Amino acid sequence: MTELFEPLTVRGTTIPNRVWMSPMCTYSALSDGSGVGAPNDFHLAHYAARAAGGVGLAVVEATGVLPEGRISPYDLGLWDDAQIPAHRRLAAAIADAGAVPGIQLAHAGRKASMERPWLGGGPVPAAEGGWPVVGPSGIAFPGYPEPAAMTVADIATVVAAWADSARRALEAGYEVVEIHAAHGYLLHSFLSPLSNTRTDNYGGSLENRARIVLEVLDAVRAVWPADKPIFLRISTTDWVAEDPEDGRAAWTVEDSIVLSRWATDHGADLIDASSGALVPASIPHREDYQTRNAALLKAASGTLVAAVGRITDPATASELLSNGSADAVFIGRALLRDASWANNAATVLGARGRFMRQYDYAV
Repeated sequence: MTELFEPLTVRGTTIPNRVWMSPMCTYSALSDGSGVGAPNDFHLAHYAARAAGGVGLAVVEATGVLPEGRISPYDLGLWDDAQIPAHRRLAAAIADAGAVPGIQLAHAGRKASMERPWLGGGPVPAAEGGWPVVGPSGIAFPGYPEPAAMTVADIATVVAAWADSARRALEAGYEVVEIHAAHGYLLHSFLSPLSNTRTDNYGGSLENRARIVLEVLDAVRAVWPADKPIFLRISTTDWVAEDPEDGRAAWTVEDSIVLSRWATDHGADLIDASSGALVPASIPHREDYQTRNAALLKAASGTLVAAVGRITDPATASELLSNGSADAVFIGRALLRDASWANNAATVLGARGRFMRQYDYAV
């Protein structure tokens, strides 16, 4: 049987297979009122369908640890205890459909307060519900508002907010928590010298730029049970160093290898290896543009690694595991097109899918 459909145990959590639902924003929560940031019936149907479709792990989309940490006013959140019951309902629906429920906790930093993509994206004005953004330094993402440079006290507040949100996630019934340190959002913007020009303990050297990520890991691990996994999503590169005509110092695969080793020492159990989105950059069109970095990371860091990006073919997904490039695969857009991608992939590969009892007798 292909390794893709074998279980993986991380700490005390056994995930029934290695086809996982990648966290993907749906921008479908209420933006204000008593239900702000809480999962609703759309989220319930969306995630339960993919869980029933055979994924081993479903990671709920970027969930703001603070209101101002949301990518858009319509993002999920876990900054308030009042949001726990709706998340509990969502986590239970995922588990009832046979998958392990996970959640990605995030702060969007200088890329916060954005409009929904189907309305063109771009910054949301304050008059329409937007808010001021923050970052490590006063350097804007191109075309976006300039962020306020965070003080050391601001950083401490954000670190504490991550821990508080993790506590709420645990109470809601999530089994895996993923810390979002990729795609140009707050933690990634601290990691990269392109967006971090600080001269204090959170800027300059690689060790200093990584400090906030490791502090978040420490804070989350302090409230997250020892038998439950913590994942860390990173951008393995800014796609700047790969351009021979661009001489700027940026975040690189080599930096990611070092960070992965440090993260493991601070309680992370798996690296979710994505890339890019800190600045506009030229990204290769090849299918393995991102998964090849996951393989480099796994070989050099020795930690568990999940590959993600342009994985649409079951044979490709299977090969990533069989050749040692990754320990699991996160499937994104392919799952939006086909909620049962995992079970259909099992059929193609001659493996046994993970069908719910209500469906299994008829398959």
